Amino acid sequence: MNKVLWFLSYVWNYFAQNILTQPAYFIGLIVLIGYILLKKSWYDSLAGFIKATVGYMILVVGSGGLVNNFRPILVGLNERFNLSAVVIDPYFGQNAVTAGLQPEFNRTFSQVMMLLLIAFIFNILLVRFKKITKMRSIFTTGHVQMQQASTAFWIMLFCFPILGDTPILLLMGLVLGLYWAVGTNLLVKPTQELTDGARFSVAHQQMFGIALVDRILEIRRRKSTRELKKIEDIKLPGFLAIFNENMVSTAILMTLFFSIILIVLGRPYLVEKKFMAANASFFFYIVSTSFNFAVYLAILQLGVRTFVTELTQSFQGISNRWLPGSVPGVDCAVTYGFGAPNAVTIGFLFGALGQFISIGILLALRSPLVIISGFVPMFFDNATIGVFANNKGGIKATMLFPFLCGICQVFGSAFIVSFIGLARYGGYLGMWDWAILWPVFTVAMKYLSYAGVAVVVIFLVAIPQIQYRMNKDTYFLVIDDYEAFKKKKEVA
Repeated sequence: MNKVLWFLSYVWNYFAQNILTQPAYFIGLIVLIGYILLKKSWYDSLAGFIKATVGYMILVVGSGGLVNNFRPILVGLNERFNLSAVVIDPYFGQNAVTAGLQPEFNRTFSQVMMLLLIAFIFNILLVRFKKITKMRSIFTTGHVQMQQASTAFWIMLFCFPILGDTPILLLMGLVLGLYWAVGTNLLVKPTQELTDGARFSVAHQQMFGIALVDRILEIRRRKSTRELKKIEDIKLPGFLAIFNENMVSTAILMTLFFSIILIVLGRPYLVEKKFMAANASFFFYIVSTSFNFAVYLAILQLGVRTFVTELTQSFQGISNRWLPGSVPGVDCAVTYGFGAPNAVTIGFLFGALGQFISIGILLALRSPLVIISGFVPMFFDNATIGVFANNKGGIKATMLFPFLCGICQVFGSAFIVSFIGLARYGGYLGMWDWAILWPVFTVAMKYLSYAGVAVVVIFLVAIPQIQYRMNKDTYFLVIDDYEAFKKKKEVA
């Protein structure tokens, strides 16, 4: 019996470390299984696996390049002005949890992987019984699942510090699995409307934030008689026409953005920290840093185009056989290949502005805790919200909602990281759902105990039921037949 358990544990750990938490291979595996279930030839299935895996790797290169390109600014703002603070970034947050689990709760990070497995199983079961639960999407973004599982594990230990290993894993697995299933389900309809029925949803860290923005703009659009002007509908006159080109506008706007901050940091600092060579031109360092942003954004979008077609086509095999009427939830960056490319840049810039203003307010108020912006929340939250906001609210919404999101990220994170005691370990996840939604969940569970868990579970379970009752005739149709969904919507 012990040998069997050891073998199962070994298999799970191997799968978790090499596939489940490595999204390129996880997505490739899903595509391979889907094509096999569709009875594709072995070579077509293999080709699909390779294209999906390589496409996701291209996306990771673009994402990683954006993060690394921004690193000198974040490090500089921290060190140059001697700020001792918490960095809001998923990777900093995961590292903070890893550092604090043993001294604070006498637990190990290996339990986080068990939590991930339990939550993922709950997600699958909730979708498998979608006729009852009304949940239609599987969270497949493995690295995000691990980041969230680590923070969720800390939160549950903070709320129930004396609970045993098995009960706490099951309790948090239920809550986290519900959050994954409900969050991705909330974005099924908005994502189909953005992508014109591409048959996937978003599975990331700002699902409830996007859903809230989409809902506000949808209500506003119904009440307004004005024609919606999206970014892509605006044709700028004269020399301003160069901003109609995404690559050009991104390069110019980022040059303005980067140059201000890099000049404040100063050439001597950048040379001292070896971000630039001693004999390099400061002017061309700024230009190269700015233009590289446009390069990595283009690489990211290429990765999206490479793998998303394979994923959506192959997932029909899984959907038809095992999870009928379901769609995969994927990385938010996938949406950047749809809609207005300039919405990505504008969303990022206004989100960054919201963050910087909020951090300035904390400094002015002499806050005992200062938040340092991390690139992942600043870009991937705000750019994604910008893309969805533009789709239903146009350019004004693309500026307003990411700006508000930036404010929420800073103040929400400052509250929760102090409340749960992660501040001394220097990092927190910091993205919209975990700066706004999860602090509410945490307060409810901390002060109401198991009644608080019940409130959170009831809240999450009720959301898809309400969605279904508001749109019974089109709720499942949006996945099953998007063209029929659009016709029904036009008639309504």
